[in-house]
Amino acid sequence: MDLSAVTAALESKSYNKVADICDNLMLQVAADGVAFHNDWPYAIHLLSHFYVHDINSARFLWKTIPFLIKENKPEITAVWKIGQQLWLRNYGGVHEAIRGYEWSQELQGFVSAFSELYTKEVFQLLVSAYSTISIEDAALFLGMSKEDATSYVLQQGWTVDSSSGMLTVKKQPVVTEQKLDPRKLQQLTEYVFHLEH
Repeated sequence: MDLSAVTAALESKSYNKVADICDNLMLQVAADGVAFHNDWPYAIHLLSHFYVHDINSARFLWKTIPFLIKENKPEITAVWKIGQQLWLRNYGGVHEAIRGYEWSQELQGFVSAFSELYTKEVFQLLVSAYSTISIEDAALFLGMSKEDATSYVLQQGWTVDSSSGMLTVKKQPVVTEQKLDPRKLQQLTEYVFHLEH
């Protein structure tokens, strides 16, 4: 079984492509009748679905993994713990699941990239949901110590009130797309045409 496409995607840090590569490759080897379960990179495949926010596909994949493989490869179960916390929307639990396992060399970079992506996404949720938040709550959501969370949000322009332990969220400027009305475009075209002729 040739997993070179998966390896290449991981090495080039094209993590958003790994799920599709794994899905297509799995369909191909299954259609060819190749026994693949013992050699399949299930941990990578599961994590790749989490990376692209496809928890349902990850749940389906988890159900298809043979019990003996789940039992004999603890890293697969460790990745699944991340998925369980994602499913429950337990933001702090996701970070605990990430930190709670000694990841293999093969998976370390991918898990780290997922962790960074997840932290950024949770931060954006905090920006959109709060105007003020306690340091403790921000630390829980971001999966950091209070000091690290405070430092992280201060770098993003937030302010801290040390006496109350509250953070004031800096709202990101809203970028609005200016949509061009087709009628105005037609009028402008006719006007320019008239000037040229």
